[in-house]
Amino acid sequence: MSHETIDMYDGIISTRAIRRYRYDEPVPDEDLNKMFFAATRAPSGNNSQPFRFIVLRDGPRAKEARALLGVAFRTRWGKKGSDEGYSAAAAASLSPKERMALAMQEFVDNLERAPVVVLPCVMPQRNPGSALLPATELARGASVYPACQNLLLAARALGYGGAMTMWHKPAGALLPAVLGIPEDVTIASTIVLGRPAGRHGPVRRLPIGELVFEDEWGQAAPWAKDPAGTRFAGPRPAPVAATQNAAVQDKG
Repeated sequence: MSHETIDMYDGIISTRAIRRYRYDEPVPDEDLNKMFFAATRAPSGNNSQPFRFIVLRDGPRAKEARALLGVAFRTRWGKKGSDEGYSAAAAASLSPKERMALAMQEFVDNLERAPVVVLPCVMPQRNPGSALLPATELARGASVYPACQNLLLAARALGYGGAMTMWHKPAGALLPAVLGIPEDVTIASTIVLGRPAGRHGPVRRLPIGELVFEDEWGQAAPWAKDPAGTRFAGPRPAPVAATQNAAVQDKG
């Protein structure tokens, strides 16, 4: 199937979380192979590659696992929607928050129908005494999440989209039990993949100047400037430097 050809840099800066899919379009084996080959090329601590991917499509265990994930996702979204006011936003005009609420509701309602669901897993540390592989959550994540990002970027390059979440958590021990995942292996996230019903495009993020410092904490890098037309996330917290200045003035 033909797909858009996109420059690597443009792909990186325009890859957004895709939560609406063409449910009648399965992902061909050839495309899956390309995506996961890219994922397995990611760097990891000591080149140990302590990650494994479980791909859930149409098998009997996949269907059982998807049912568990569907309940887990709807549970998480129900709480998030209530806590953060997303549910109420659906009654208002088509604001960005409402569009997010509608997309999220479709996402969780159709989890069982999504073309592909992926469970990235991280293996236990095999050499606890190694200084190169510290057994911390941060270090373990650094050896699995680059592979997840490679997977999402490869999907983007092939005309697909995906969303990575931690919403498998409410499934608890039931999910590993269904899939035969060993007790010492951790499910690092859930990634849903498919052909987008919408599209990728410019994403909203904080200004680069609020995220990149030079020489010391809180000191803006003079070269860190957003390109013309950049759209920003909001509402935003005050920049770190401004917060620090206010604290200094309060002390004075």
